Amino acid sequence: MKQNTPPEELTGELEIDKPQTTAAGMTAIVDSFEHTLQGTGLARGWKALVNLNQKDGFDCPSCAWPDPDGQRSPVAEYCESGAKAVADEIMTKHTASPVLFQRYSVAELTAKSDLWLGQQGRLTQPLVLRPGATHYVPIDWQEAFTLIADQLNALDSPNEAIFYTSGRTSNEAAFVYQLFVKMFGTNNMPDCSNMCHESTTVALTDTLGLGKASVTYEDYETADVVMIMGQNPGTTAPRMLTPLEAMKRNGGKIIAVNPIHEAGLLNFKYPQSPRDMLLGGVKLADVFLQVRINSDLALLKAMCKLLLEEEKKTPGKVLDQPFITTYTSGYEAFVKSLDQFELNELAAQCGLTVAQIQEAVDLFKYTPKLVICWAMGLTQHKNGVATIQELVNLLLLKGSFGIQGGGTSPIRGHSNVQGDRTMGVWEKVKPELREALERVFHFSVPRQKGYDAVESVKAMHEGKAKVFLGLGGNFAMAVSDTDYTGQALRQCKLTVHISTKLNRSHLIHGQTALILPCLGRTDQDIQASGPQFVSCESTTGVVAQSHGIVEAVSNQLKSEVAIVCALAQATLAEKSTVDWTGLAGDYDRIRDLIAQTVEGFENYNQKVRQPGGFYIPNGPRNRDFSKTSDGKAHFTVNAPAHHELQADELLLMSIRSHDQFNTTVYKNEDRYRGVYKERRVVFMHPDDIAHRGLAEKQAVDLHSRYDGITRSARRFLVVAYDIPRGCMAAYFPETNVLIPIDEMAEKSHTPISKSIVVRVSPSQL
Repeated sequence: MKQNTPPEELTGELEIDKPQTTAAGMTAIVDSFEHTLQGTGLARGWKALVNLNQKDGFDCPSCAWPDPDGQRSPVAEYCESGAKAVADEIMTKHTASPVLFQRYSVAELTAKSDLWLGQQGRLTQPLVLRPGATHYVPIDWQEAFTLIADQLNALDSPNEAIFYTSGRTSNEAAFVYQLFVKMFGTNNMPDCSNMCHESTTVALTDTLGLGKASVTYEDYETADVVMIMGQNPGTTAPRMLTPLEAMKRNGGKIIAVNPIHEAGLLNFKYPQSPRDMLLGGVKLADVFLQVRINSDLALLKAMCKLLLEEEKKTPGKVLDQPFITTYTSGYEAFVKSLDQFELNELAAQCGLTVAQIQEAVDLFKYTPKLVICWAMGLTQHKNGVATIQELVNLLLLKGSFGIQGGGTSPIRGHSNVQGDRTMGVWEKVKPELREALERVFHFSVPRQKGYDAVESVKAMHEGKAKVFLGLGGNFAMAVSDTDYTGQALRQCKLTVHISTKLNRSHLIHGQTALILPCLGRTDQDIQASGPQFVSCESTTGVVAQSHGIVEAVSNQLKSEVAIVCALAQATLAEKSTVDWTGLAGDYDRIRDLIAQTVEGFENYNQKVRQPGGFYIPNGPRNRDFSKTSDGKAHFTVNAPAHHELQADELLLMSIRSHDQFNTTVYKNEDRYRGVYKERRVVFMHPDDIAHRGLAEKQAVDLHSRYDGITRSARRFLVVAYDIPRGCMAAYFPETNVLIPIDEMAEKSHTPISKSIVVRVSPSQL
């Protein structure tokens, strides 16, 4: 069988140091500039960094953390993670030109590591791999569009095509993409949300009426308490640490909930603060609750029970009864359901004591100004939706909506993943968007639900889908069950990837494969009407413009908008009355169409040109829950999960290294956790290591067994770490091979990347 997973070779150079307890500081500055200058010259690198996240600059291609509504730093409105993402885009010292593909066959490239593939630089020319060929070769743009159109139009049904989208795609590209796909006749539009925050979207939509954050940037600074659950801000969203530091200096408190003591949860040294650099920064977590993996729901339920007990002691001081009565439903059933749970048992599930949980509750029992932040540590479990619903229960008890310093704060992991969904990239169609599209464009929008990410893989594997087109991303590595997914992609007649850089998905291909190189967020975008800008939506619902500022590395590159519009024109031809060429030549025309069809985007071209952009409507932020089934916020009844582990089993969660963004690896290092020169490591409690007769740095294999099938991830080096007994951690995406395609969160279909039952054995290789 052809290789689908990354190579399993070890570097043989693993170095282990003491984990760090402070995030950012001088090291972050040095690493940012070092990574930037390795790939390009000083002038180009500085021009990019100084314009990053500025009001007249470009939006960071990394995470979706919001920019300050007020004053921004004129020196560096970015973090280490963002600087590295930008450095990868503006790279000029290496380009993945056709020479690279002449030198290496696909088989030879497949044997390379993901780090090596990413280091080859920007793609510079369209490439095709024809049936039976061993090498990608250049292809003319128009020939590529014709090839794709012919394959799409030859399908027996539009539903035999999959149109994937990553979170990097701009609002403008996402809108024309979903319009093209719907006009083609399908809703098969999986996106990276399916694999990350879909549990959030489902839980918040059902309970509050909107699957987005209810807070603004200022709410982080003005909160009395921020509780950070299942998230590592020092690596995944480092700029978040700045308002958290401001909140702490204003007297606020932080509760950190995580199986691992992450540096970004403990202390922060703001690189632009002389005080921090000289005096050592600020302590972040006032209370750290080191929970067992996937015990967050039990913790939240225990907190709710303790709040009710505190309310009995001081009636009217703890719960916001007027809010509950006016704005919510299901309160009585929720309170009654808590009687079936004992505090001691809930605490034991978490690996905590009741006293530890009480210490956290004492911080917010008398204030509604509570913000709860979370990421994939909550969403990527079978009970991910239920956990977030319980989180909402806690905030509803406190009345923490529609007030300054309170609310829900999911931390999105990719820069415009939220905006893509707002623009209509979804396997489902909101009725209001469907009606608007039909009114403006005069075609019948498909009613049938399309395939999400997991369903897309299964459809390709079963031969129900035969064409895969990816607008950005690294689908083969991002989704679960790596070998199964690879087999599915290889069964396609055609696979197409619109990309900036080489990744493994380009090497796990269909009978015919295309790589279409596109402009990045940093690149100048010149079209028929002149220079263009695009727009993106932050995690707090701010939509702002983004201007590319550096010259593209190749004149062969096209913008995502131009590629999608050309593909739509070639495929739909006279079936569509849309002026695709005109839209590609002037993005204002796209924004005018968005203004006519997407709620909250009226006068889009005017509002997006305001410095800093604009907030789109957000009901829960204003205590408006009219989009739920009964017009009120919902209390829900949820049961904690029970992982019945056998004596030799452990619960494994996937994590990102500090030098990594999603599937992109910058270096084989993780300095915050003290791991250097190697990625294939597994973090284990020292007692679990000793109990199995293992030793630190010993090579082991990881095995999962679901439905009678054993899956293995081989050649990981053991690292002793402070993690709860019975729990383990290893890096994503190397652990995806262990997750069966059918093991996913209830209701959301998010893969269970954070709670994989595994066994460990000495490596046999």
